[in-house]
Amino acid sequence: MTSPVRIAFRDVSVRFGALTVVENVSYEVRDREFVSIIGPSGCGKTTMMNIVAGFVQPTAGQVLLDGQPVAGPGPERGVIFQEYGVFPWLTVEQNIAFGLNLAANRVPAAEQREIVERYLVLMGLADFRRAYPKTLSGGMRQRLAIARAYAVKPQFLLMDEPFGALDAQTRSAMQDLLLQVLAAEGKTVMLITHSVEEAIYLSSKIVVVTARPSRIREVIDVPFGYPRDAGLLERREFAELRSHIRGLVMQEYAAQQRQSVR
Repeated sequence: MTSPVRIAFRDVSVRFGALTVVENVSYEVRDREFVSIIGPSGCGKTTMMNIVAGFVQPTAGQVLLDGQPVAGPGPERGVIFQEYGVFPWLTVEQNIAFGLNLAANRVPAAEQREIVERYLVLMGLADFRRAYPKTLSGGMRQRLAIARAYAVKPQFLLMDEPFGALDAQTRSAMQDLLLQVLAAEGKTVMLITHSVEEAIYLSSKIVVVTARPSRIREVIDVPFGYPRDAGLLERREFAELRSHIRGLVMQEYAAQQRQSVR
């Protein structure tokens, strides 16, 4: 049975003044899908995510969330940015609890403590509960950002290059942790990434977009089931898909360079 559509782009275009950033984009994200958006830098990928988050309104067309036009931000959508997005003046446990003190997500004190403890343990941060973000490594700060987003129980996780600033080993560990958390929690995920390998390893579907203005170049169903582990990266099928997607992305980078010299 096909899962229901949760996020739908319907002929979406975005213009900032005379600049068209997104043009006539249509695609869908179904329940519990992990969808990665990949394409050249500056092509409009983050703009698409920001529409789903409610931070940007399309100039034309619609983005629907469970059949209703996105009118603004909402507690059912958790957003994680590359810059960690944690509050430096709050401790680790205070950061995780932050959203639970807002009116839209407020829970009783006992339940709040239970939720905070769950994510401290799940993210391996229990020993650092009273530490401030400045004392944490980059990977730990990103785990904290994910914990804070998850604590308010969003249905959707919107991630903009969340591991882009991490070293290769930490990035790989964070990808595995994310898959473990998703297996336990179950979310509908939209990921913006420049890494073809990351997109394939994490996703159930990949949307390849063109150089600006963003249009859909190809939508690819990833043919690997879950759970996944590092052994997947060694498979011939993985290498073939990586080569195909990398070729598409490099063609769009070349198109972007041609645009810049006009």
